[in-house]
Amino acid sequence: MLIEQPSLLLSRIYPNGIFRKNPEDHSVYLTFDDGPIPEVTPWLLDLLDRYGIKATFFVVGENASKYPELMAELTKRGHHVGNHTFNHVRSMRMRNPDYIDNVRKCDTLFETRLFRPPHGIMRRWSYRYMKDDYDIVFYDVITRDYNEKLSGSKVLSIVKKYTRNGSIIVFHDSLRSERNLRYALPKAIEWLIDQGYSFRQL
Repeated sequence: MLIEQPSLLLSRIYPNGIFRKNPEDHSVYLTFDDGPIPEVTPWLLDLLDRYGIKATFFVVGENASKYPELMAELTKRGHHVGNHTFNHVRSMRMRNPDYIDNVRKCDTLFETRLFRPPHGIMRRWSYRYMKDDYDIVFYDVITRDYNEKLSGSKVLSIVKKYTRNGSIIVFHDSLRSERNLRYALPKAIEWLIDQGYSFRQL
């Protein structure tokens, strides 16, 4: 559970971070990290269109610069876009100024206040420096679809077990996640609809 759903300790470390939205609202927020890439993102966009769902994509700047047509398609289809650093870098492995520079480099490609740190964690100094300029988004449920040791049915079970009102749910449009994403996401959407959830954007 410490992986799939973050502990209260993280909300104390990042007091202005966004982990979950209104617990009184029977809604969920689908988010997708690490894209866009041509092998996965177009399929994902078509799936979301089929259900009329608008989501939030936390994009890696390097991918955004490689595939500007996919970035244009994201916004054309009404999805929101957030910053996920330029090179998917880990805050804990970098000097704070270098991390901030990497985030700012991604900012040169598109405008957004939304930021999600890769791996769901960042140094406190970086957090304090960025919190006034960005809405720093973490998550309430991470599906672990990137874990190649997990089956698609396990990923689906994580969604079913941990989703609640206001959950910010993380999937990934990446090559590592593709197998589990293609299996679990359509079934997760159907299950969420059956449970009466509405889909909202950050």
